[in-house]
Amino acid sequence: MALPLQHASPGSSTLTTTGRHGRSSAAVLRRPPTDSSSRWRVHAQKPAAGSRGAGAETTTATSSSSSSRSDNAVLKAAWYGSELLGIAASLFRPAPPPPPSSPEGGAAGGGDAEGGAAAGTALDRAGVVEAVKADFARSYFVTGNLTLRAYEEDCEFADPAGSFRGLRRFKRNCTNFGSLLEKSNMKLTKWEDMEDKSIGHWRFSCVMSFPWRPILSATGYTEYYFDAESGKVCRHVENWNVPKMALLRQIFRPSRWVWEKR
Repeated sequence: MALPLQHASPGSSTLTTTGRHGRSSAAVLRRPPTDSSSRWRVHAQKPAAGSRGAGAETTTATSSSSSSRSDNAVLKAAWYGSELLGIAASLFRPAPPPPPSSPEGGAAGGGDAEGGAAAGTALDRAGVVEAVKADFARSYFVTGNLTLRAYEEDCEFADPAGSFRGLRRFKRNCTNFGSLLEKSNMKLTKWEDMEDKSIGHWRFSCVMSFPWRPILSATGYTEYYFDAESGKVCRHVENWNVPKMALLRQIFRPSRWVWEKR
């Protein structure tokens, strides 16, 4: 018996048979569907609200948010605590000697001891930039010795711990913080000028004068935003390249010098 197979279509086949008496018959054989996507497709669905997966994600997000708020609260408390400690320390610090008088009878430097130039001289943006760079050479972060004429009086000062307004308060905090240090080193490593701001990258380290002599070390950058009219710095934003809590923990870690003394 001959069994010629004729292909009717990609999805079916025609089988023709010839019997003993010469009669032939045909049967159409259809292939089963081979759509693997319908048979083996795995549907990825988000866990429904209230399911175990959704609950785990919600718990993780809530825990992370709570931890971040807790860290910010601790850091902010430490920041205000250090400000109060600096103010208290300043009460026992002897007053600095008055600046020497110039032959004309005025203070040396034309009354602007921080800038070393005449107080009445206006600074354009280029002059402000040069003044800030010079302030880095005087480690203004820890000495408070900065060019006041380069900043707006109500300049905003911000860092990862918080923010406030007021040039005099910033100068006082820097000076008081410096009084808590045994030695320090600050270096401007890179400077970038942009349309509305400049960025100063820096490296800082210090040994605090606490009994356990903690060592603080960090790198970061400060953004200086300029007022459109005066050209002075109106926002001073510090950014640290180390985690906030890691920097705080450095304060409570005794230095190697303390262990060697023991």
